[in-house]
Amino acid sequence: MRINKFLAAAGVASRRECDKLISEGKVSVNGKTASVGLEVGFEDEVCVNGNKVVLKKNEYYLLNKPKGYICSVSDERGRKTVMDLMPQGVGRIYPVGRLDYDSEGLLIMTTDGALAQKLTHPSNEVPKTYLVKIEGVITETDLNPIRSGVEIEGYLTKKCKAHIVETNKAYTKIHITLTEGKNREIRKMFAAIGKEVTLLKRIKIGEITLRGLDRGAYRKLSPQEVAYLNSL
Repeated sequence: MRINKFLAAAGVASRRECDKLISEGKVSVNGKTASVGLEVGFEDEVCVNGNKVVLKKNEYYLLNKPKGYICSVSDERGRKTVMDLMPQGVGRIYPVGRLDYDSEGLLIMTTDGALAQKLTHPSNEVPKTYLVKIEGVITETDLNPIRSGVEIEGYLTKKCKAHIVETNKAYTKIHITLTEGKNREIRKMFAAIGKEVTLLKRIKIGEITLRGLDRGAYRKLSPQEVAYLNSL
């Protein structure tokens, strides 16, 4: 892999900052000063300021995000972030994709940038399922525009799956599965048919679920789950 990616994966700094370190001559590979863009392997000895850099094993967590947290490693406005829910010393770990401040549910946290890109890039069409609660009654027929695609802010949403799982006079609960994830898309889709979302919770990515995980809790993903996510 490129040396800046190697250093970033080892937690030295961001790729851009690592390029700066390399340009300043502070990085060596097998005793020789490194150059920007150099390819390195696990057998190479990489040092920064004379200190050997060891590539750490990637970490993978499943977090049940509550409302009131933002999907970021920091916030200039001082709001709580998902990092506040993770264990101390977890290192340079990042949320995969977004759940907005008022949404909750399944969030993958990892150091694996390649997997994060795979799960979030629209071209890969990774299915993500949400529980949506709206006020009042809605019928299966009312959901047809959402299934077919509705126009919001100048673009047509992709076709998706949606079905009612619970309904009464006060509210209706719906499961909706998308293969894209634009900003506040589900809320805007229901607004387009005159319905307001009062609860939005991601419950599945592919076949990975929140089963047994309380709000605000996290657990490590198993090697089998990581392999499954890489296969999507």
